[in-house]
Amino acid sequence: MIDALVIGAGPAGLMAAEVMARAGRRVVVVDAKPSVGRKFLMAGKSGLNLTKDEPFADVAAAFGTPWLTPMLADFGPDQVVDWCRSLGQEVFVGSSGRVFPVAMKASPLLRAWMARLADLGVEARTRWRWTGFDGDALTFATPEGVQAIHPAVTVLALGGASWSRLGSDGAWAPLLRGRGVEITAFRPANMGFVVNWSPHMARHFGQPVKGCLLMAGARRERGEFVVSARGVEGGGIYAVSAALRDGARLTIDLMPDLTAAQIADRLHRMKPSESRINKMRKLGLSAVAIGLIMEFGRNLPLLDAVKALPVALQGPRPMDEAISTAGGIARSALTVDLALKAIPRMFACGEMLDWEAPTGGYLLTGCLATGAWAGKAAAQT
Repeated sequence: MIDALVIGAGPAGLMAAEVMARAGRRVVVVDAKPSVGRKFLMAGKSGLNLTKDEPFADVAAAFGTPWLTPMLADFGPDQVVDWCRSLGQEVFVGSSGRVFPVAMKASPLLRAWMARLADLGVEARTRWRWTGFDGDALTFATPEGVQAIHPAVTVLALGGASWSRLGSDGAWAPLLRGRGVEITAFRPANMGFVVNWSPHMARHFGQPVKGCLLMAGARRERGEFVVSARGVEGGGIYAVSAALRDGARLTIDLMPDLTAAQIADRLHRMKPSESRINKMRKLGLSAVAIGLIMEFGRNLPLLDAVKALPVALQGPRPMDEAISTAGGIARSALTVDLALKAIPRMFACGEMLDWEAPTGGYLLTGCLATGAWAGKAAAQT
C-alpha cells in the first residue's frame, strides 16, 4: 500500500510532497502528463514571477479570501523566497515589487526541486491519470494498464480548469461531485477580453498601452495592456479581470500622471484650428493610445476621452485560455486543514480550491502556501 499519495505534480502538489517527505512519510507523486510541472514551466517562459514583496496585509487582501490568510501567514512571500534560495536560485525584486529568480526561468528551479525530492525519497510517476474510485480504491489509467491503489493518505493537487493541454482541465470535478464534494462552478480568471475592432485598429495589434490607469467598478489598477487581434490582454487587464467578468465596465485613464485640469490647460494653449489627432500627439499620447481614442472616444470631448475612455468589451476569452480559474472545491467542503469532509484521509490544495488572485506572484504563492498547509496536515493523518 502507498503511504502518502499526491495526485498532480504542479507547485502545490510538489510542495505537499516535500512537506510530507520531510515529516517522514513515504511519498509517491503521480501526474497525467509525460513530465512534471508543465504549467509551472510555461508560466516561467516570460519570467517566473514567484511572489510579491509587499506588506503581508496587502498580500492577504489580494486574495479576497480570508480563510486563506493563516496559510499565507505560514508560507507567504518570505518563505517562498527562502525556499527558492534553498534550491540554489537567487532572487531579485523588480520595480513593481514582483520577485523573480535571477535565472528568470522555471526550469532550473524545477530541476533542483525534483532532485531534492528524489533525495527525500519521493517517487514520481508520470502518465498516471486519475480516473475515479472503485469502492475505497483510487483508480488510474497508466502505461501498465488500469491500477487501483489504497493510499493511507492522499493530497489532490490537480489544478483548475484552464490550459487543458498542460494538464489543468477540471476533469476531476465530476469525480469528486460523485462522492458528495461541493464544487463551485469554474470561471475564467486573469484572462483577456474580446473586442470587436474596426479595421483601422489592425495597425496597432501587438502594441502595448503603457502607463495607464484601468478602472472597473471599485478596482483601480496602474499598469499596461496589449491590443491584440482578439481584443485586450496583459497584466493591467488581468488585474481588473474579475470585476470585468462580473459585469463592471472598463474605463481607462490614458494619462494618469496629469490631472484633468493640467490636461485642460495644455489643450487650451493649443490652436483651436488644430486637428484632434495633432492635439493628441502634442499631449504625448502614443499611436496606439490615439487609436483607442479614435475607436471608442471619437464623439467624446477630448479631455473626457483621455481621462475616462470607455472600452466596449464583448466578454472574456474562453476559459481554457485564462491564466487561472475561479471556482473549484468549495470552502464549505473542506476542514480548516484542507481535508475533504466527504472523503476520509483526502486533502486538496492549489488551484483546485475556490480562491482567486491576480497575477503578480500571488497565484504561485497561493499554490505553494496551500500545498504546504495540506501537506503538513496530511503528514499527521
